[in-house]
Amino acid sequence: MNADLLQRFESHRRRLLSVAYRMLGTRDDAEDVVQDVWLRWGEADHAAIANDEAWLVSVTTRASIDRLRALKVQRAAYPGIWLPEPLVAPLEDQPDLLAERADDLSMALLVVLERLGPEERAAFLLRQVFDHDYPDIARVLGKSEAAVRQLVHRAKSRVQEEQPRFEVAPEEHRDQLQRFATAARGGDLGQIMALLAPDVTLRGDGGGRVSSVAKVLVGADRIARLFHVVARRLGDRLTYAMAMVNGVPGLVRYLDGEVETVFSIVTSAEGIQAVYAVRNPDKLPRSTTVA
Repeated sequence: MNADLLQRFESHRRRLLSVAYRMLGTRDDAEDVVQDVWLRWGEADHAAIANDEAWLVSVTTRASIDRLRALKVQRAAYPGIWLPEPLVAPLEDQPDLLAERADDLSMALLVVLERLGPEERAAFLLRQVFDHDYPDIARVLGKSEAAVRQLVHRAKSRVQEEQPRFEVAPEEHRDQLQRFATAARGGDLGQIMALLAPDVTLRGDGGGRVSSVAKVLVGADRIARLFHVVARRLGDRLTYAMAMVNGVPGLVRYLDGEVETVFSIVTSAEGIQAVYAVRNPDKLPRSTTVA
């Protein structure tokens, strides 16, 4: 492949990874899809391609839909709760797959998107996140514009219904995280509970590799006791640090200096509202550089 084609492809790689990660929820799968698109790019009739980005995004989206169909079969047999692979970066950095708004990449949104069908998910992302016109999306999906509008409407309604959305100032979000990290490390049951909203939820993903909750935990008392027991059992071996997790501040928990859990946390005026705890070691290696 000549240098011009390589440069043209590389200028769009970040956008393609952004599309694929939001479709699939793991970096490795996203990178595999983009590599496949690269191979197709090399074999394409470039004289017939009017717009490089439109062609590449279209091929990436269709390849992601095919990959997601296969992944859904695998994830149906996943032990316990499946959560997306977190994108973790130093506190002042942004993940390399972040687009314009952090909530487009949040763990809470990706968890809801996982419940959509592959084409429904693609239509929602192309319209709501990447701002594509309905005729463009119809061409990508091979559907009528009316059908695409219905897909987007249905997906948007479901996201609005199921995604936890609470507005707190960034400074308040960071303050709640810091206070929670201090309380969790110390194991003070009363302090931990005071920082949790009454109807707080916790989802944990151990992937069958490490212990984790088998189903969604609900309620401040149950979740506070979980962190209390962990602190009592592991003591000074545990440390917490703030980091950017999928575009917003979250927490990384270390055991003996190694990343043990990545927490994506939704906060509200009432306290911590939702906790997503990724513990599967297969999803953590890229997080070890964040301290």
